[in-house]
Amino acid sequence: MHEVITHDGVRLSHRDSGGEGVPLVMLHGWGQTQEMFRHQLTGLAPGRRVITVDFRGHGRSGKPQHGYRIARLAGDMRELVDQLGLDEFDALGWSMGAAVWWSFVDQYGTGRIRRLVLVDQPAAVAAVPWTAAAEQRAAGVVFDVAGLLELCAGLAGPDGDEVREGFVRSMFGGDADPGVLAFVLDEIRATPAYAGVPLLFDHCVQDWRDVLDRIDVPALVIGCEGSHIDPASQRYVAERIPGGRLHVFPREVASSHFPFLENPEAFNAVVDAFLS
Repeated sequence: MHEVITHDGVRLSHRDSGGEGVPLVMLHGWGQTQEMFRHQLTGLAPGRRVITVDFRGHGRSGKPQHGYRIARLAGDMRELVDQLGLDEFDALGWSMGAAVWWSFVDQYGTGRIRRLVLVDQPAAVAAVPWTAAAEQRAAGVVFDVAGLLELCAGLAGPDGDEVREGFVRSMFGGDADPGVLAFVLDEIRATPAYAGVPLLFDHCVQDWRDVLDRIDVPALVIGCEGSHIDPASQRYVAERIPGGRLHVFPREVASSHFPFLENPEAFNAVVDAFLS
């Protein structure tokens, strides 16, 4: 475990497998930690350098009272790759981690990214009023605005633990693997509500569709039939990235929002083949 310090004094905890070749920087989702990629740090690392990191407010990183916006997280990642001296790297983002890379591309371009992997993240999460209903369906929105406000209020309220558990459980199709579910629930407890709730709101009201056609590096989009994220939204993302590729795991291979935990061998094989 290593640390870098951002310009505003926030400690970012990260792991670095070392090794040769183009590094792969992997970003986790909302409320989660770099431990989501425990099978990739070992499973992908023998042939490449793998770097995982906890966002501010998550896992073992610092938990300040400020900075819980996607743009700030993208800035943190810029500082991370700067301090690690990464002139070229592969980028993987799962769930909100994909949105952080979209923000990174929006602000800083793709000049240092060799290849991009986007896992199970719609280009727009909330049905914001300025988006037409047909566009909302195509983009794969998950919430209407009222539903998002209700979720955030519940997470910030006295029954926050129960609301959070229900939210996580909704990300599994059918019967969740007890071990995977327990692990995910345990990791998400590291993110306090004062960090997680404003970040979730900011994350969900962003609309990244205008970034997709500006991604000019090879990109792989991964979806899962059993996830709460409609695989059609992943097809939408892949079709709007020039030359974008799509891989959707069928239910019998991975039936949740967590394919890297549920079936790491299958997930690693798909990612490794694309990056190689």
